[in-house]
Amino acid sequence: MVEARFAHPVLDASALGAAPVAVRVLGDDFVLWRDDALTPRAAPDRCPHRGTRLSLGRVCGGQIECPYHGWRFDGAGRCVHIPALPGFTPPASHGLATHTLSEAHGLLWLHLQDDAARPRFDAEADAALRKLNVGPYDVAASAPRIVENFLDLAHFGFVHEGWLGDRAHAQLADYRIEPTATGFVASGCRAWQPQSNRLSSEGSWVDYRYELTSPYTAVLTKLPEKQGGYRDEIALFVCPVDEETSRVWFRMALTDHDSSDEQIRAFQHTIFTQDQPVLESQRPRRLPLGGGEVHCAADRSSAAYRRFLRDAGITFGVLP
Repeated sequence: MVEARFAHPVLDASALGAAPVAVRVLGDDFVLWRDDALTPRAAPDRCPHRGTRLSLGRVCGGQIECPYHGWRFDGAGRCVHIPALPGFTPPASHGLATHTLSEAHGLLWLHLQDDAARPRFDAEADAALRKLNVGPYDVAASAPRIVENFLDLAHFGFVHEGWLGDRAHAQLADYRIEPTATGFVASGCRAWQPQSNRLSSEGSWVDYRYELTSPYTAVLTKLPEKQGGYRDEIALFVCPVDEETSRVWFRMALTDHDSSDEQIRAFQHTIFTQDQPVLESQRPRRLPLGGGEVHCAADRSSAAYRRFLRDAGITFGVLP
């Protein structure tokens, strides 16, 4: 599966504590826990003994314990204890196939392959920008539908009227699409926005730049003309839970050091919950690549995204 070449966000790092947590990615179930060194671990959510969900068990001294017969597994997946046979040394065949679970951007990322690539977010290294996460949101839409919506400018005056756009300024200027190693960059994008961010007090033209950094991740840079020096860098991180459901986070990197975390999250929450019912209304929920929807010249970022998915061989969350 091509999608396994990419790491996927699965949980807020702070949400993984003393108890195991169940997550679902690409239609498969996994259990997360922390070992005795507090290192995050991941494995299929299935005991190799009788198929019980390990996430229903508990963590004992960094080992995950099956709720059915008490088999215990260490952070490397080795079965280290079978209570019914205390003198027995379990062979390797009794263990779990573990996966790397890395931490970045306040999230835990599941690597289904050792060489799975985590998407870039260059703004993370900029000390001048304040960072925080918004989400997660569980959305009844495929990951590609959500990414395509994030890349789309033409809906601002309708879905986000009075916030990120208005109907009187719905016409889009020409913008450029340039292919990259991870997808593409859309630059030269401009939008009139009544309130482009929480601190804006008047309408302004805003320069937009989008970059697709993995099949289910995109980064937006916003530069409002009337707020000299203000800059938003917003990453959309989407976990493809299954073919038609997703979990969504936004990583905010902002020059806004005056607003509280709650105020920033409330603004972004308003914007996304305007998008969410529209996304969940789309049929089919998976993104159709082979036809069934009509297009226009204003859809060039959408067309570039669909072309990228097709060329990369992405099949999860799309219709051929």
